[in-house]
Amino acid sequence: MNTSELIHELQNRTKLTQHQATEVVKLFFEAITDALANGDRVEIRGLCSFYVKEYQSYIGRNPKTGEQVEIPAKRLPFFKCGRDLRDKVNSR
Repeated sequence: MNTSELIHELQNRTKLTQHQATEVVKLFFEAITDALANGDRVEIRGLCSFYVKEYQSYIGRNPKTGEQVEIPAKRLPFFKCGRDLRDKVNSR
């Protein structure tokens, strides 16, 4: 399911117009993105949680030349499946 399919599904299940459904989905994704950018954890009970892992910088190696290169520190978002979602997916 992509964003437009999600908007269409929301519109079909509620009495929202397409514009209203688009705004709801947009606000939902913006709220999650903003929270992760601030380093917060987002938890949707039974569905999933999103969190940010921080990695220290380290010395890597260029596979082509063998030269050592410094890999900068980084923060990456992660997704963890909730129990209810996992059980529902495994029951099919």
